[in-house]
Amino acid sequence: MSHRFVQILAAIPQLVLYGLVALPMLLVWVTVAILGVSTALVGIGFVLLAINGFVLFGLAWLEERRVAWTFRLNIPEHRMRRSQRTDGWRVIDTIGQQWLDSRSWIALVHGSIIGILGVLSVLAVIGLGMSVGWMTAPIRGADFWVAFFDVRIASWQAGLLGLLGFVLAGGTLFGLGAAHRAISRQLLEPNLEGELRAVATEQSQRRTQAMNAAEIERTRIERDLHDGVQPRLVAVAMTLGMAKRKLRTDPDAAERLIDEAHASTKTAVTELRQLVRGIHPAVLQDRGLDAALSALVGRSAIPVEIQVDLHRRYPSQVEAAMYFAVAESLTNAAKHSGASAVRVLITEHAGSIWARIDDNGCGGARMRPGGGLDGVQSRITAIGGTIEVTSPEGGPTTIDVSVPIEGIS
Repeated sequence: MSHRFVQILAAIPQLVLYGLVALPMLLVWVTVAILGVSTALVGIGFVLLAINGFVLFGLAWLEERRVAWTFRLNIPEHRMRRSQRTDGWRVIDTIGQQWLDSRSWIALVHGSIIGILGVLSVLAVIGLGMSVGWMTAPIRGADFWVAFFDVRIASWQAGLLGLLGFVLAGGTLFGLGAAHRAISRQLLEPNLEGELRAVATEQSQRRTQAMNAAEIERTRIERDLHDGVQPRLVAVAMTLGMAKRKLRTDPDAAERLIDEAHASTKTAVTELRQLVRGIHPAVLQDRGLDAALSALVGRSAIPVEIQVDLHRRYPSQVEAAMYFAVAESLTNAAKHSGASAVRVLITEHAGSIWARIDDNGCGGARMRPGGGLDGVQSRITAIGGTIEVTSPEGGPTTIDVSVPIEGIS
């Protein structure tokens, strides 16, 4: 007996049970949802929507586990979506996440369709029972009176009709079970080929974003060298040349020029150190993200309140991406926004590092091609993260960054 045949047989009693309870349960859920929406401005409406959101997830989880067990389908574990916020809106955001979970809605549609099949299965079972009664007519030796047609038939005729009805009802039940299996595979089992294509596309996009981030970083380094260190070193060379010419004729002037060149050299070394720190700070490599951010805040031109809730080291790509996101945000706040205070919050939540950078400046921060925030976005999205900038004219500016930890080596 094939596995498919056994699976379909196992689905039939579940279909019958579905026909008895699923549609009434769906009706209750929809009714509560409508009541919640209609009374959303009142406290009870919000409570109903919150309850219904979690009930939606629970029913979806049960449905996926039932189908996976019955038909041996490879359905990934359905995990509850949780908010990454850490402020007072976290609970409300988590409730909203349940209503935005596409897998839950797909499971709800699946359950509705299977509920209709279940009603048909109940009717088929009733027909099956009636057919058994007709099939036993020859044994009882009793004629049958068919009230609908107002005719009386012989017992052997009733037996034949009962046998035919039994075959039809049994075939209908089996067909409904097969339809259940096909619908479940189509709606709930992941499309592996499509997922592989999506992963390949995502990886290609990430490679492109990584290349863009590298190009933006190369351009920044080139610009900093060209505009800062290079002209300073040229000036040092020219100053030393003048000092060399005056060394015999005017030693005092030559000494002053050498002192000037020495000061310019130290300034150039400082600029080179800052440039190297911008490429990859040594403290980030040696002591981790917490220490690197503390050092970054200590060098900030404006007051920064920072709260870091991290208790371990993370993959270097994750730490670097988060560091440069915060660094660019602080640079923008100091150079462009006119902010007098910045607040930085960083924590680990639900398999990701989440950061929020707020400043009280004039706002207007935008993602501009080739700009600093554009480079940060390319770096963040290249490892599967997200960055969201909210900066209306007049301020304030809020930058939310989320970088996944899992799957990053």
